[in-house]
Amino acid sequence: MTAAKTSAPLSTMARAAIFICLAIAVTGCASTKRDNDNLTTGSIPKVSSAPLDGMNAVELAATEKAVGGAYIRDPKNRDVGMRYATVLGMTGKHAQALAVMQQVAIAHPTDRSVLAAYGKAQAGAGQLEQALATIGRAQTPDHPDWRLISAEGAVLDQLGRADEARQKYRMALQTQPNEPSIMSNLGMSYVLSGDLKTAETYMRDAAKQPAADSRVRQNLALVIGLQGRFSEAEQIARQELSQSQADANVTYLRSMMSQQNTWQKLAANDKARSATN
Repeated sequence: MTAAKTSAPLSTMARAAIFICLAIAVTGCASTKRDNDNLTTGSIPKVSSAPLDGMNAVELAATEKAVGGAYIRDPKNRDVGMRYATVLGMTGKHAQALAVMQQVAIAHPTDRSVLAAYGKAQAGAGQLEQALATIGRAQTPDHPDWRLISAEGAVLDQLGRADEARQKYRMALQTQPNEPSIMSNLGMSYVLSGDLKTAETYMRDAAKQPAADSRVRQNLALVIGLQGRFSEAEQIARQELSQSQADANVTYLRSMMSQQNTWQKLAANDKARSATN
């Protein structure tokens, strides 16, 4: 089954799953502190360069205000603009994030990092075809960047082009073997098409990698929770989240599944797929 052929209930589930992942990031459930994360690259005057993934909603709001002020003072500053757009995207202000990145891209039209961030902002704002073109311009065929290849896959998945998306993820894995973020994206591709068992396999492999971060493990918890195995999902979530954060995420997941009756439909879908194979 491909994402383009996904039934209405599965499409609803997939969108909800994405929103849960975004909610996890905004509430500060991830604890990644990678020094080479492009969210923290560069010198940002008078603005904290602390990793954004570890911030809660209050911290993100304060960062948005501070970085927004710096952006107003110097709208052509590459690093300030990229960080501001990232914060805006994390707080759901995708149209504004896109507007910021448009200005940054005008000031830095050949900067690969800027083009990649611009493509991400376009995808966040729903401009998926434009995002593919922008990411393509950022890529260098003689020395391809696996992050951009994986980003192409994520956009293709959103367009319902699952087979092409998975080809991109596998290409990225050839360049960067066992990279957990790529494996997690590949797993999410199968979530979007309703194949949760295959998704869980990739997520578990991703979570076992030494470089796996909290976001990867929370995606694993998500996939397990979507199959109705809430106690197992909670156990994974509580290994890294505070009691209140884990409770909030699990409560939201249970509420969504109860309203949509989605995980039962997914389980039936998996059984039907197994019976025909």
